[in-house]
Amino acid sequence: MEPPSAFERYRGEVEEELEDLLQGRETGLYQMLRYQLGWSDRDGRPVRGRRGGKRLRPVLCLATCKALGGDYRQALPAAAAVELIHNFSLVHDDIEDESPERHQRPAVWKIWGAAQAINAGDSMHALGRLALARLQGRNVPLPKVLWAGELLDDASVRLCEGQFMDLMYQETTEVDVEAYLDMVKGKTAALISCAMQLGAVVAGGDADVVEAIRRCGAYLGIAFQIRDDLLDLSCARNGKVASGDILERKKTFPIVYALEKGTPETARELASLYGKDRLHPRDVERVTRILEEVGALRQAQELAQRYCKEAMGVFDGLRLPYCDLDEIRQIARFVVEREG
Repeated sequence: MEPPSAFERYRGEVEEELEDLLQGRETGLYQMLRYQLGWSDRDGRPVRGRRGGKRLRPVLCLATCKALGGDYRQALPAAAAVELIHNFSLVHDDIEDESPERHQRPAVWKIWGAAQAINAGDSMHALGRLALARLQGRNVPLPKVLWAGELLDDASVRLCEGQFMDLMYQETTEVDVEAYLDMVKGKTAALISCAMQLGAVVAGGDADVVEAIRRCGAYLGIAFQIRDDLLDLSCARNGKVASGDILERKKTFPIVYALEKGTPETARELASLYGKDRLHPRDVERVTRILEEVGALRQAQELAQRYCKEAMGVFDGLRLPYCDLDEIRQIARFVVEREG
């Protein structure tokens, strides 16, 4: 499924906001940042067809602001902020997982080393806070700017909590679906939820509206992660590349579902495979067959769609006369049907 038109419409303005924030920052540190954002190659040369991802989080921020009757352009600093925080987490995640690639290119740490990559990630986090402060220049009242800062900081902490659990779970097979969902609520859903909350704050939403949007974003974030788990597995099933999640012994939804709901025999075999110090391509193939046999892939997609429906139900429940949900619905559908 192709991204809805909202991505193309908002992305250009998000890129301009990010570029303006980095204007005049030209040392080697910022070369790493521009590379991570997909603007340049490893030597600092601009690249055609920028490769920094779809910018889902900033798009959700702006689309939420618009859906709630706000001027989405006022929310551009917030959209830039969540994208920078997201990339901070990606740079650190690649180091922690020793992932060699990001967006089909060498990861920052593979080019410049882990120490400098940590500097790049940390600076992106700080720049995210500076980006958010620019809301004042868009005539957002100071109390709302401070509120937005609290939301962003809280999401950053919860993101780190989720990442901690993700790494911890790699060392054990004693992980059930409930534990998986707790991890995802931090690792993935926290920032997606925050992006939508920031859009609601800028649009003038009160505490009740912003809380409802938090729940909507949390459901959508869980749906996004479950779909992401399936996309990683689809690469192994189609023979394209060995599943990175399986090789890293990640406790994705299909894995924890199979461990919890599969037969005792399949659960033992899966636990034995995941207990190996190193998995080989034939192990990956066997894991994917087990997941298919116990229906874990079907259950994963059904659950993703269920959470997506819950997310839209929250929005519908607001019953605000000025709500325009067309874009949000299109984005939500993309979240659970995308192929990449």
